[in-house]
Parts: sequence; structure tokens; C-alpha cells
Amino acid sequence: MRFQAIQTAQSRKICKVKTDISDIPALFGSNVFGHDAMKEYLGKEAFKAVNEAVKTGLPIQRDVAQKIADGMKQWALEKGATSFSHWFQPLTGLTAEKHDSFYEVWDGKAIEKFSAGSLVQQEPDASSLPSGGLRNTFEARGYTAWDPSSPAFIMEKASGKTLCIPTIFVSYHGEALDYKAPLLKTMALLNKAATQVCNYFDKNVKHVGASLGIEQEYFLVDKAIYDARPDLIMTGRTVFGHAPARGQQMDDHYFGAIPSRVFNFMYDLELESMKLGIPLRTRHNEVAPGQYECAPMFEEINLAVDHNQLLMDLMEELGRKHGFKALLHEKPFAGINGSGKHNNWSLITDTGVNLLSPGSNPNANLQFLTFFINTIKAFHDSAPVLRASIASASNDHRLGANEAPPAIMSAFIGSTLTKVLNDFKSNKKISDKSTDNEVINIHNLPEILKDNTDRNRTSPFAFTGNKFEFRAVGSSENCGRPMITLNAAVACQLIQFKKDVDALVAKKKKTEDAIHEVLKGYLKASEKVLFEGNGYSEEWAVEAEKRGLQNIKNSVDSLDSYLGKNADEIFVKTGIFTKEELHARYEIKLEDYIKKIQIEGRIMDELVYTHILPAALQYQKRLADTINSMISSGSTKTSIKGLADLLNEIAGHTNNLKTSTDNMVDERKAANNISDTKQKAQAYCNKVKVSFDLIRRHADKLEHLIDDDLWKLPKYREILFVR
Repeated sequence: MRFQAIQTAQSRKICKVKTDISDIPALFGSNVFGHDAMKEYLGKEAFKAVNEAVKTGLPIQRDVAQKIADGMKQWALEKGATSFSHWFQPLTGLTAEKHDSFYEVWDGKAIEKFSAGSLVQQEPDASSLPSGGLRNTFEARGYTAWDPSSPAFIMEKASGKTLCIPTIFVSYHGEALDYKAPLLKTMALLNKAATQVCNYFDKNVKHVGASLGIEQEYFLVDKAIYDARPDLIMTGRTVFGHAPARGQQMDDHYFGAIPSRVFNFMYDLELESMKLGIPLRTRHNEVAPGQYECAPMFEEINLAVDHNQLLMDLMEELGRKHGFKALLHEKPFAGINGSGKHNNWSLITDTGVNLLSPGSNPNANLQFLTFFINTIKAFHDSAPVLRASIASASNDHRLGANEAPPAIMSAFIGSTLTKVLNDFKSNKKISDKSTDNEVINIHNLPEILKDNTDRNRTSPFAFTGNKFEFRAVGSSENCGRPMITLNAAVACQLIQFKKDVDALVAKKKKTEDAIHEVLKGYLKASEKVLFEGNGYSEEWAVEAEKRGLQNIKNSVDSLDSYLGKNADEIFVKTGIFTKEELHARYEIKLEDYIKKIQIEGRIMDELVYTHILPAALQYQKRLADTINSMISSGSTKTSIKGLADLLNEIAGHTNNLKTSTDNMVDERKAANNISDTKQKAQAYCNKVKVSFDLIRRHADKLEHLIDDDLWKLPKYREILFVR
């Protein structure tokens, strides 16, 4: 199967993309029931109601909802849709949908029907989706409810079209069972808190929203080769694989010319994304061979998360069309770059001001420093919970590895802003031009503007000029989870900031002086989280420990932060989650960890016994027969020593492979008998997973030593370099 897969991959023809690109602006959002479509298909009352609901968060009346449903149905039918679905994001991290037909039979005839009730609310089964103990298996009722702030869209498949309506997902008793519902709550909390602080500087600000740009890294492998790797199919990563002679050490793949077949996939992805209103802007080769990245323009945070989930669905769908499998696992291949999903986060006012962009006058710069320092303080205080928000079994493989930040939560701000903060602390005057861009002059070339901060690829949370980049988020993650935490942390910090400033103002201090005093205190309390150096270095790990920063390298321990005081303050006391909802998410992530490590252990066991050991034993027999034949022909022990050593080496790895695999299986069985979720997760982390590297070392050594014709699994050189 391995060689058939390689032959299929090598002979695969490029899938050409056919489309009329004469009018790209018309293509963008053509499958979205957005502003223009609503204006055309809705009456004034309904159109106004949707816009008001988006702005205020107030519910839409049922009679108006029926008018919206009628317009939306007409638009969808004219687009060729035959069914509709509430599209939601359960706690699996994926998307979910249940389709219903627009057509009902009445008096022997098919009639079109789409009621306000169908638009506003549906009832998917909630019993088989993760609930963390909030629901019993026999309690099946759950509800999806329309989110008007994220526009409906048409999802096209090869043989049909479906109207998809973005929704939240809650249980029968109203507990949130998704990522969208709490994200919307944090957006409202952050808006109120940030607007009140903004009004210190500008009374005209009525709304502040978080914006987000999500860089998506991924691998592409040929579908035939993917199908020949059971570990890729089962886990999304290769549990075995000897390092190829050439990996990424030549630095030749990064930003290199995009292969034609890959380019066509990317082009197709961009066109389909355009139809769905996803504003993809960049594409390029990433660091590792076979790795790529795409990134959109910045959007309102709820829409950005929805679009990223849609983008991952499109990658899966279009990958099959082009003979690829898109791998979104954080570490599909050992020894080379893993994949992240860098979340670029900022705050934007309804007056068009980026609150994390340095200003051009003293008032604007003080406003910038206010939000900048408060964000750092929020990151400092909530660092353990932010670490938990990106914790997963798959991201554990990546954190601290090639091109990924370490598990130590630190923030990078750059030398310019470090100086600005030092001057601010010491009461030195900060020049209005202190954060202006410098210029790099190169002979005979246009001036190059120098940003006010460098980039630090080893920092989990880096300031990059006018936004913070949360680099530690994994490539398969639903970004709603870390953004819920970041939004809530910053909102709570801004609420506390206003209380502290107002308390000083009540004591007759000038508002500006009060702001300065509070910010200086915050800076002093949180500056230990600032780090400008190499996050990979051992020196930083030692220094971080001295500073009291946590270095939690596994998800099981990290998730404990969900049960701590800080999580209670930013989630429970603010109403984002109830205690039960928060504990449920803790349980769900532990269960997810257990299941993923369990599946990895099972596929390791299967591959060892059905693929690797048979090949090893067969090759040993060949060597033994060859040695015996040479002895029979009169060869001396000295002349066959090399072959005998090779046989002994292979036999040693074979024996150790079987022993270590059997030990892992015994530990896995023991872990399965543990009823307590936390203890079970710890057993999988500390007893089962720890044996994976040893098993892999022996298996990979055998791959290197055994006759290539006997090895059944496609090798790294065949997976990563076939185009």
C-alpha cells in the first residue's frame, strides 16, 4: 500500500480551478446574507431590527423575525439552497449542523416553508455532545438560538447548497454548551468596561469592540499517502517516523515558491472563502516542508472566530477535491516546525481609534498607555488561566518546540516601548514622537519604515505595533476558547482600573494624575511578566522560576487553573459562566485529553504489532539466513561480525519495542480502571504518554535499519516532499 500510495501521489494531476475572476468585488460575500442582501430582501422595519439587534444585543420580536425569515428564505432559494441548518460550535472544537428542508408536503404538493421559529430556535440532540456533566445521557434536549451579529451564509457542496444560520448552543436549562455564547458575553462585558475607560479621554466614544486577525498554519499531504498512514487517520499526527536526511534545516521552504498543485488548492480556498465573506489576504510557504499559512484581514472578534471555523471546514472539503489532506494538528511530524494559530487582538472604538496604537499627542499617548498597561496587567494576573485556555494534548507536543513559544506565559513589548515604560515609571517626559517609526536608509532604495517594536517568535504574547499577538494558540483550536479568556481578563482589569482611578478622583486628585498613579502601580505589579529575550533558552526557564512565573508543560496540570481564584473572578463573578459551567469545561478538556492520548496509545500498539514487528522479524530472518549461509560457505566470525552486529542491534530494538509497547498497554489498561477524571488524566499523562517517546525511539531506529522494501508505512521523505 505504501508504494501504491507514493505512485498515486506522484502521478496525480493538478486540479484546475475554473472561475470568472473579472469581478472579484462582486464575488466577495456573494454567499452571505449580509448588509446588501438584507437591504434588498428585507423591508425597512426588518432591516432596522437586525441592525439594532447587532448594535444593542436586544432580541428581535417574533413578528419582525418572520419578515426576516421570509426575506432570508427568498434569498437562499434564489441562490439554489434546498435546506437550512443552524450552524453552531459545540465543545468538540469543531462545527456542527442539523439540516432541515425548506419544503413540506401539503395536500400532496411540496410547499416552501421557513418560519420565524425555525430561524430563531431549533432543537438538536444535546446528549451526545460534550457537556462535562451538565447533562445526563438520557437528557437529550438542547437548543440552538440565532446570533444576528454573525450573518447567515450559503454552504456549497458538490451536489447541493444549504442556508447556514450561525447560532449559540445551550442546554434545556440554559447552560452554555458552545464557545459562541460565552464569547458574546465577554464582548458585551469588554465593550462596557473599555467604553467607560475611553470616556476619560473622549466622551464621544459609545462602543469599543475587540478585533481579531487569525493566522492559520497547516500541512498538506497527499490523500493517498495520508490513507496509507493509520496514525494520521486516527490521531492527525504521525506517532512514528524517522527524521529524513533533509528536513527544514536548509531554510529553503519558508517563503519559497509555492508548488503549482498547492497554489491551485490555495487559490480555490481563497475563492470559496471570498464567497463566504472571509477576507483572506496572505498565503505563503511556512517553515517546515509541506507546511503553509494563510491569514485574513482583521474582523470583529465573533465574526473572525466564525470565519476561522468555516475556513477549517473549507480546507477539509477542498483538500479532497485537490487530492490533499489538510493537517491541522499542532505537531503532525516530529522534529520539524509545528503549527499554530496566532491570534492578533486589539481594541477599536466606534470613532475609528485603535486603542493599542500609539498616539500623536499627549492625550492619545496616555490613552494608549492606559489600555496597553492594563492589558499587560490582565495578562500577568490571568496568565495561568490563559495558559489553560490553549491547553490540549495536541498543543502539548508543540509548545516549546520548533518555532513555538514555551509554556511559560510571558509578554514581549520591544525595546522602544520598554524605554517608554521605564520613562513613564520614573516620571520622565515622554516625547510625542517617542513611538514614531524610525527610518532605515539603504543606498539607492526607498526609505524603509522601522516598526516601534521587533517581533519575538518565542514569546507567547507579543506586542507587534498596534495589537497583541497571542502566539501560543494551537492550529486546531477553536479561537473562541482563548479569546473568551483574554476578553474576560482585560474587561475585569479595566473595571478594576476605573474603580481605582475614580477612588483617587473622589479624594480630589485630578483625573490625569490619578490615571498616572494607578498605571504606575499596575506596571510595577506586573512587569515580571515582561521578557525580551529568547524564550527557548534554559536561562529563561531559570529566570522565570525566580520571577515566580509558572512553567506548566502539560495540559492536565494547566487545566487546574480553571478551578482557581482568578478563573472565579473573571468568569463566575462577571456572569460569563456559572460555577457549574466552568467546572464542566474543565471536565470536558480533561476528558478530551484522556481520549486523545488513549487513541494515540491504541494506534501505537496496533502499528507496532501489525506493521513494525512483522517487518523487523522478517528482516532479522533474512539476516540470520544470510549469516548462516556465509558460515556454511566457510566465512569466519571476523568476516561476518558487521552483519552479526546489525542483527543483534535490530533484535535489541525489536525486543525493546515489544517490551515498552506492552508496558504502555498495561499502563493504559490500569488508567482505564480509574473513575476519577483528574486522576485518570494524570495517569494518562504521567504513566501512558511518557512511554511514547521510548516506543518511538525503537520504532524509528528500526525504520532506519530495515530493508526499505519491507517497511509498510510511508516515510517522512515521502510524506513531506511529494507534491
